[in-house]
Amino acid sequence: MVRIIAILVGAAFTFVLALALWGTVSTAITDPAPETAEHEFHLHPRDAGLSSAGFFGKYDRRQVQRGFQVFKEVCAACHSLKYVSFRDLEEIGYSEAEVKAIANQWVIETPSVNPDTGEAATRKNVASDRFPSPFANEVAARAANNNALPPDLSLIAKARHDGANYVFSLVGKDGYRPQPAELLKKFPETKTPDGLHYNPYFANLNIAMPPPLTTDGQVTYTDGTVATHDQMAKDVAAFLTWTAEPKLEARHAAGFASVVFILIFCFLAWGAYQNVWRDVKH
Repeated sequence: MVRIIAILVGAAFTFVLALALWGTVSTAITDPAPETAEHEFHLHPRDAGLSSAGFFGKYDRRQVQRGFQVFKEVCAACHSLKYVSFRDLEEIGYSEAEVKAIANQWVIETPSVNPDTGEAATRKNVASDRFPSPFANEVAARAANNNALPPDLSLIAKARHDGANYVFSLVGKDGYRPQPAELLKKFPETKTPDGLHYNPYFANLNIAMPPPLTTDGQVTYTDGTVATHDQMAKDVAAFLTWTAEPKLEARHAAGFASVVFILIFCFLAWGAYQNVWRDVKH
């Protein structure tokens, strides 16, 4: 009796589930969702071709350092790196002395308190400090950016789908462009409002951030690399990939070692099985 009841309950559940699925499918066929400008004109990010991509990916230290230079000279005016410390830069090839110099010379100083008066003050950064925000608080950040809040870039490469390629495409030479005439003709209501900028790689096509990279040679690389628009975009994408995944190389190495271990273990287990049961006749 119990088995019959269980079968009936299971059959009823299956029927209700199938009915709901059929309703969803039939609605999608008879009343499809309307086309949107974002769905039709949003572009998939271009491939940045970073050396860190792929199962065996590793960081190109020189490229990451160039990306840091782009961040320092272009992005740091509006964006923070609140999860990254100055001393972390040693992992991408800077010496301890260079890190101390970078921290000491950083344009934004670390908030502090005057020990004599108790009033708010600032002090020079040290290697153990995290990169200070260019704004005192969110209100100040919005006031300086037409009420838009510049996101922290520490984890941006992980917070966005296909993050490294997204950053590269967004600020690269093909990112900011005039709105296509076809878009305005088909979706006139999506005309880019004043104060925003059309970018097909951004989620809703219109972004508050002005083009950060505008011309070739905007940054003069210390290693002599020619700073084309796409080169700078690729380098800053490499740097922000590192800030989001500083242990990427260790993770890749651990994954490779784990796969090798599992293969060896499976081979040994198969050999043991053959040895133990070799005299058993089926």
